[in-house]
Amino acid sequence: MDFELNDIQTMVRDTARKFAREEVAPLAAEMDKEARFKPELVQQMGELGFLGAAVPEAYGGAGMDYQCYAIIVEELSSACASTGVVVSAHSSLCCDPILKFGTEEQKKQFLPPLASGQMLGCLGLTEPQAGTDAGNVKTTAVLDGDAWVLNGTKIFITNGGPAGVAVVIASTDRSAKHKGLSAFIVPADTPGYRVAKEEHKLGIRASSTAELVFEDCRIPKDNLLGAPGEGFKVAMATLDGGRIGIAAQAVGIGRGALEAAVAYAKERTQFGKPIASFQAIQWKLADMATELDAARLLTLRAAWMKDRGLKNFSRESAMAKLFASEAAMNATREAIQVFGGYGYIDEYPVERYYRDAKITEIYEGTSEVQRLVIARALLRD
Repeated sequence: MDFELNDIQTMVRDTARKFAREEVAPLAAEMDKEARFKPELVQQMGELGFLGAAVPEAYGGAGMDYQCYAIIVEELSSACASTGVVVSAHSSLCCDPILKFGTEEQKKQFLPPLASGQMLGCLGLTEPQAGTDAGNVKTTAVLDGDAWVLNGTKIFITNGGPAGVAVVIASTDRSAKHKGLSAFIVPADTPGYRVAKEEHKLGIRASSTAELVFEDCRIPKDNLLGAPGEGFKVAMATLDGGRIGIAAQAVGIGRGALEAAVAYAKERTQFGKPIASFQAIQWKLADMATELDAARLLTLRAAWMKDRGLKNFSRESAMAKLFASEAAMNATREAIQVFGGYGYIDEYPVERYYRDAKITEIYEGTSEVQRLVIARALLRD
């Protein structure tokens, strides 16, 4: 692995950073307060290739590698974590499984509008009784002639509200438990598909987190994604890639907090000199920077492995997600300390970074789950 970004990756980073600073950052606080994402950002990101970064050009994407995708998510998240997760969930949880498991017809039908930003995508996996226990999915899919009929409820679905299509995991054989799960591509305009509720959240407030309900939702037989009974495999492979996106998001959140803390420490004076001159502040900044650099390297390693088609990078993606999410929490907490009382009010962005960072320890598998994945991989070797 080369620690230097290549020319394309550097160009992508610079483009994403410019867009994040000039177009996203000025809207971040407003979107957070209003709990509403600006739809024009979706169109702009589609035009820049961010929404189809890792989708091949043959299907309307930008044809970048997964490292470029991670770089994009980090840069966007350094300005606004909600924007970062909109791209991450869309790309990792919807585009990626269609690209990996879809038929040629499915790829040609769904990937171009997803990659262009014509519509957003989401993954319907989590249920009231099936979070970490993904094999306990209660949503059913029954074959009826030339159609699958879906019934059930999905919760905590990122991008669920505005999504134009969802990859949905449902049980086609309840007796087989996780081996009886299958994956489906479900357009949001299908009768029986309903957005039942939008959640109000501590952080990433501008991104949609919704409850989806399927009531006798009939989709074409050809919308089965992968083979029958491969739903659990589709979900686990999708989460491996998704954890890279959330790791990149966490790095971006932490970096945004660090940059704000460094700038403030240089400006804020106490006892006649900038607080940056005090060792107590310097050590906080040093620890933040060191942890975030380590998190970025873990994230790019996992993305590098995915780019090379290595079949098993579950441990590495779990390590990246675990370490990056906890580094983000540490960085945002210490950033508030650097700001003192000003860090606790919404005039400055660090309180938003702190709220946004917490979710990275929860979704795409909690930190506890990541430790289980890592430990099992170690014990299996």
